[in-house]
Amino acid sequence: MTNAPCGAAHWDKVYTARREDQVSWFQDQPGPSLKLLELVGAKPDGAVIDIGGGASRLADSLLARGFSDVSVLDLSATALEAARARLGDAGTRVHWIVADMTTWTPTRAYDVWHDRAALHFLTDPADQRAYAARLRAALKPGGCAILATFAPDGPEKCSGLPVQRHDSASLAALLGPDFTLLDTRRHDHETPGGATQRFQFSTFRRT
Repeated sequence: MTNAPCGAAHWDKVYTARREDQVSWFQDQPGPSLKLLELVGAKPDGAVIDIGGGASRLADSLLARGFSDVSVLDLSATALEAARARLGDAGTRVHWIVADMTTWTPTRAYDVWHDRAALHFLTDPADQRAYAARLRAALKPGGCAILATFAPDGPEKCSGLPVQRHDSASLAALLGPDFTLLDTRRHDHETPGGATQRFQFSTFRRT
């Protein structure tokens, strides 16, 4: 969860102070995300970008499944370096992008936009609109956006920062009429510390 407007220094400090398997959002296997990638028919030769991916293991899982065009964008260079180091030689097959999601300029288009980490840290409506604009600029027509955020009854803060909780209706309003809701589901994430974080996964297709 490393694309917040507080700046890269905050997240670099988080990843320096704690191992990746100690942060609250750690998943050994990104099961819900993989199921939704199957649901939207993501193909191994399609372009997938993981927004706020940090040291997430989604890239590992995609490479293991034969995906050949995987990008990970994060505010924290420290988080991305941890992921690259964990992957070893396979890390050279991932496109690593150090950028602020609210100011990033996409240079190409993707078939799938995945975010389990960044959007709910954007509490300013202007930052949310900037995020949506970049999603629209980066996602191909017919492409899919998988957005996982804290649910309306989820945490109000994470890593000491306030968050914006969402449901599928608030996300649909943010994305606009060019996006059709394909699936909405809840997920209770168990943190390494034994707490439960309630997530909302919403999947949209761009028309």
